Amino acid sequence: MNKINKLFAENKDRKLLSLYFCAGCPTLEGTGNVIKTLEKRGIDMIEVGVPFSDPMADGPVIQAAATRALKNGMTLRKLFTQLDQIKNEVQIPLILMGYLNVMMQYGFEAFFKKCAECGVSGAIIPDLPFKDYLELKPIADKYDIRIIMLITPETSEERIRFIDEHTDGFIYMVSSAATTGAQQSFDEAKQEYFHRINGMNLRNPRMIGFGISNKQTLESSQQNAAGAIIGSKFVQLLSEAEGDADKAMDRLYDALSK
Repeated sequence: MNKINKLFAENKDRKLLSLYFCAGCPTLEGTGNVIKTLEKRGIDMIEVGVPFSDPMADGPVIQAAATRALKNGMTLRKLFTQLDQIKNEVQIPLILMGYLNVMMQYGFEAFFKKCAECGVSGAIIPDLPFKDYLELKPIADKYDIRIIMLITPETSEERIRFIDEHTDGFIYMVSSAATTGAQQSFDEAKQEYFHRINGMNLRNPRMIGFGISNKQTLESSQQNAAGAIIGSKFVQLLSEAEGDADKAMDRLYDALSK
């Protein structure tokens, strides 16, 4: 069974926590150590960002991390090499999050094949049109890789149900139509959005991401989905700690308690 499906099947009564960080930031060779440390510190699933020069869905923190990673020399090929080196040491699901252009240049079949060889369970491609997803899905399925689709407050009910019907793994529920970045609280409009999606009784589990940085936003996410995804806050803390993932996790858990 794919590790993503296994995670949700085995944890229906527990709220999950997933973290995002950008491969190659703050150090080129730190990817494997960050992943192993996060697993050791209790994180359930990890999104590994593939740096891109024009990350349009990302806010300034993750954009800066991508720029730094590229300057450090991180590439998709380099990332696959790093992941291959730790694949037998990591049990939790790993998801690559990157933009369509990078994967297109690598070659889609080669990309999904390499994901499978390196212990990657899924991919998130924020700028992937849904019609192109339907064309890529058979290739991803061939290698047992889940392509995770995103929904936002602007996504129509018809589209959400179509995504739910044609995807497997989980649905990434973006808290805001804006770019990524930490928020202090989720306002009434976001709460209404969460409740609306709850009422749709979707087949797939959902993870809420974008803007989670403290106790209020974490608890709100966990109350309205299978769990939460934290990106910008952890990227910021990891950079401040100069790649010391243990120190970054100490600071993250402290922030999430307030």
